[in-house]
Amino acid sequence: MRTIIDHIGRQVTCSTQPQRIISICPAITETLFAIGAEELLIGRTKYCIFPKGQVEKLTPVGGTKQVDINLIKQLKPDLILAEKEENTAEIVTQLEQIAPVFVAEVQAIEDGYRLIETLGMLTNKNNKATKLVQASKAGFASLPQQNRGLAGYVIWRKPYMVVGDTTYIHDVLARLGFENPFAQLDGRYPIVSQEQFKATQLDVLFLASEPFPYSEKHIAEFQEFLPHTKIVLVDGEMFWYGAKMVEASSYLTALVKQL
Repeated sequence: MRTIIDHIGRQVTCSTQPQRIISICPAITETLFAIGAEELLIGRTKYCIFPKGQVEKLTPVGGTKQVDINLIKQLKPDLILAEKEENTAEIVTQLEQIAPVFVAEVQAIEDGYRLIETLGMLTNKNNKATKLVQASKAGFASLPQQNRGLAGYVIWRKPYMVVGDTTYIHDVLARLGFENPFAQLDGRYPIVSQEQFKATQLDVLFLASEPFPYSEKHIAEFQEFLPHTKIVLVDGEMFWYGAKMVEASSYLTALVKQL
């Protein structure tokens, strides 16, 4: 056994050779596959859909905000992986009665690299994790840099919710050269009214495909009250941290070139 400190400062005592891991965060699940630790995984959430064709073999244990405690007990995990934003404190408290729970936290691009390295350490897949970090860093370093004006990123509808400060997506927008005016509002994902959208005089507004599935039909809805703002649909999965960071760089490069 070993005692380590997780990303939110909790002491976690877990096996040095975990064999039965449950991940309740989609980005963590995908990243474990990317570093070759899939043979250690036994459970996932219903939202853990990557990598397609492989993740389906794992037992679904619920969602990110509500899990099946009895099923998780039956699976007898020796390590459970969670993420502060994705999972609730209540779930973590319940699950740590069953097995050690390591809580990760990602609020910026650098935290994404740290997550990959941490997963490598926890699963003894350090070499593959290091290679994934190196590939991710190279991709982000290649992104074109210039001032691109004011941009918002919408994740929800009814009510409208946008990306605020201390989020990975906010940091990605900054890396692309955008200023996020909603970072000044309280909360990581503040609710925004049409009047607040208008007041920001955005140059670009990104509508994400998830968690709310924005599509072409929603562009006119925003264009009606933001006639001078460029409204752009984006693949929300390309704004995930972890394994997605490698393929995200080419996607983001193409995205800014079309603006």
